[in-house]
Amino acid sequence: MDLQELRNQIDEIDGEILELFARRMEVCRSVAEYKRVNNLPVMQGGREKQVLDRIRDKSPDDLKDGAVMLFQSIMDISKCIQNMELQRDSHLSSPIPFIPENAKKIACQGTMGAYSEAACKKLFGDKPAVFYHAFEDVFNAVESGEADYGILPLENSTIGTISETYDLMAKHGCNICSIVRVEITHCLAACKGATLDSIKYVYSKAEALSQCSEFIKNNGLVRREYANTALSAELIKERNDPTIACICSKGCAELYGLEIVNDRIADAYPNYTRFICFTKNYISPVDSDTISVCLSIPNTPGSLYRMLTKFSVAGLNLTKIESKNIAGSDFEVLFYLDFKGSINDQKVVSLLHDLENEMSFFRFLGTFKEVL
Repeated sequence: MDLQELRNQIDEIDGEILELFARRMEVCRSVAEYKRVNNLPVMQGGREKQVLDRIRDKSPDDLKDGAVMLFQSIMDISKCIQNMELQRDSHLSSPIPFIPENAKKIACQGTMGAYSEAACKKLFGDKPAVFYHAFEDVFNAVESGEADYGILPLENSTIGTISETYDLMAKHGCNICSIVRVEITHCLAACKGATLDSIKYVYSKAEALSQCSEFIKNNGLVRREYANTALSAELIKERNDPTIACICSKGCAELYGLEIVNDRIADAYPNYTRFICFTKNYISPVDSDTISVCLSIPNTPGSLYRMLTKFSVAGLNLTKIESKNIAGSDFEVLFYLDFKGSINDQKVVSLLHDLENEMSFFRFLGTFKEVL
């Protein structure tokens, strides 16, 4: 028997498997209808274990693990389809439209000249920002109603995620309503008369120092971490010392009357930071196309794969997966997921209900459209 004949046999068997798979899923839809009428949950006691134990017992010794994995996947797909059937009449409450012109108070971290102010201007135009010292102060201002919106950095194209923002998103009950992309153009700024030869120390926030690490290393400068780029510029202005400089934006240097010693000193260009804009209420642009959630999964074999199967079956494209350790836990992890979709899509609604019911922790973080 030649290779083509063997492949023909495989094709024939695959056709039989596909036909049986389709029949099984049709029966699953009938099961879902029965559960709907009788108000039964999709997950029922030890039914899944019962089926998998039977499959393992009936499988040849060298195929037991593979057979269990195959039927586990089939059952996961079945549960996804059942959930879609059970949730087909469900819907999410409609968000309030995001209308930047109506904003009264916008909270940012830092001070005038910070990149967060640039993000604020990109979204809200000339509406003034109110600055807070710490990231959590911004969340507290929004959560208490002191501010309508908050803006904080989420991730940078060079150094990756801003861990503190992710941690605070899980802790506070705010909703993302927009994400703004701002180009970061770091420069080295100092007092009038300072030169690269006179400068010994460079101040800025940790992320900015990291983004310019090659420049700092090549010029023998000593790093000094400071609250943020704008406050670093303010510090350099106040001290008026030619031995110190800061890393900030060109606009920030001009704002504080500093001299730009070197421009565009980041290790890589283009260099972008994405900022989240969040609010206490469920607010979203009418054309939002991305949904963000936070969840934790059971600490069992295959749990991540099984969670991702839900997105695959729904035909929804994950655009981001971020994991963060949960402080004070035994290496438990929170996952932050962004995926393309509309809250008006029934598949999205079904998936969100499914995740909320099955995950050990779940939080809907918002729906938005990125402003480039």
